[in-house]
Amino acid sequence: MSLKMKELPESERPYEKAQMYGTQMLSDSELLAIIIKCGTKEDTSVGLAQKILNLQTTNQKKDLRFLQDISMEELMKIKGIGKVKAIQIMATCELAKRMSKPINSLKIVIKNTKDVADLLMDELKYEKREIVKLLILNSKNVVLKNINITYGGTSFASIEPQAVLTEPIKMNAPKIILVHNHPSGDPTPSEADYRITDRIYECADVMGITLLDHVIIGDNCFESIFKLKKKGK
Repeated sequence: MSLKMKELPESERPYEKAQMYGTQMLSDSELLAIIIKCGTKEDTSVGLAQKILNLQTTNQKKDLRFLQDISMEELMKIKGIGKVKAIQIMATCELAKRMSKPINSLKIVIKNTKDVADLLMDELKYEKREIVKLLILNSKNVVLKNINITYGGTSFASIEPQAVLTEPIKMNAPKIILVHNHPSGDPTPSEADYRITDRIYECADVMGITLLDHVIIGDNCFESIFKLKKKGK
């Protein structure tokens, strides 16, 4: 049977340690233990936290983002993690994910493909399914809105021109940039990606809207379909 949290020296208790030294000094398991709050007869909250961290498979990169992909059912398989604790952990992961997103009200100017990648890389590079996003810009390339268009499976996402153009038309926006991720980590466009780009470009042009680019996000890498087309690839 493990020691109870109150039996540990104060310097080893997550709450007291955070108060004395700051949360930046806590380990991953200690931070997770604070979210879990209390342990069981068999495990302290730190012990439970370590069991959750051990769910990361050996072929995964050492990165806490793996927690975003764990289901409630997987968490609840750990003795001592019930529905409430599982939801607390999942809610915290969702908050962290949302905090990493740029604030739409900031005046973000898109000058090139790298600006697009810098804006959305952290949000998309670890996604396990394709997410299609749309950046809506004004005439000076300032981002007016950053919206999700559709969600796909692990290898495809269906993009319909109507879904892409509805919001820009409502906003009377002159420019748009299409962005989606490849869960494989390889941003090389598929033939379908090229076809979809051409189709949306033509439909947007009819509506007086310019599709500036279609950017594909991989694992810390990206490609511009427009640039590849200019190179003849």
